[in-house]
Amino acid sequence: MMVTYLDFERPIAELEKKVEELKHTTSTRNVDIRSETKKIETKIKKMQKDIYTTLTPLQRVQLSRHASRPYTLDYIENIFTDFQELCGDRKYNNDPAIVGGLARLGNETVMIVGNQKGRTTTEKLHRNFGMAHPEGYRKAHRLYELAERFKKPIITFIDTPGAYPGISSEERGIAEAIATNLQRMIELKVPVIAVVIGEGGSGGALALGVSNRVLMLEYSTYSVISPEACSSILFRDASKSDYAAEVLKVTSKDMLKFGIVDEIVPEPEGGAHKDHKVAGKLLKKALAKNLEELKKYSIAELLENRYDKFRKIGSFKQS
Repeated sequence: MMVTYLDFERPIAELEKKVEELKHTTSTRNVDIRSETKKIETKIKKMQKDIYTTLTPLQRVQLSRHASRPYTLDYIENIFTDFQELCGDRKYNNDPAIVGGLARLGNETVMIVGNQKGRTTTEKLHRNFGMAHPEGYRKAHRLYELAERFKKPIITFIDTPGAYPGISSEERGIAEAIATNLQRMIELKVPVIAVVIGEGGSGGALALGVSNRVLMLEYSTYSVISPEACSSILFRDASKSDYAAEVLKVTSKDMLKFGIVDEIVPEPEGGAHKDHKVAGKLLKKALAKNLEELKKYSIAELLENRYDKFRKIGSFKQS
């Protein structure tokens, strides 16, 4: 997979290119330049640490959309076994922007539902850039009910700029499809874990996010609206998206502080896009721990936990 770099990652890209050139020199000329390579790699690590500890909210938004970032199917490949995809909403069509099916997390059979983006132009068009139509959410709804029927825990992966806002989507009832999912998820009698793996945008993300535990990857973002759209609507100026990202409080630290998410899952040094396997390993550990805890809950406790969790969001004290 070809690695892409964001603007603030350019200094790292230049050093990584130099390392590759040195390694190529070693292989073709039989020259030992290990000490020089090690110095540059040490410099890369320090630079990564400096850059990634001082990221602005807008840079974190850009990172959550990184073209090389692992998507739902990548995490399925690196975390689960025996994945069997289930397609279609049994009403209209199969929406590739949402994937789902049964898989095994260790010895536990779980239902997976997640947004799926594409990398190549063909894949992006096929997946509609991760923006689901109503049939995508109705497929998710069908899989939620199937999981409940067979008493299987549900794990969702959130990574979408939002539901598809086109005319075809409106004609087929996108608002109703999302609302039905919200209602159904709050009533599910099985453990539900949601993970924000990239960008979690608007109701399109929330339709997969009503859960007992909401986990969020370190450099993912979660917001009611994108900073660009917020800037255009409120300030009539798209160039103020950096300020919008700041006031929207979209980062994982913001979400944990306000009680929107329950846990931040660390990413590999330099972000999940740097190493999909390590990212999967870190997330697998968090999923296994949370699932083990939720399995101890009774049905009544699961429902009460989920209800209380979302009722508390937005509460405040007036003095």
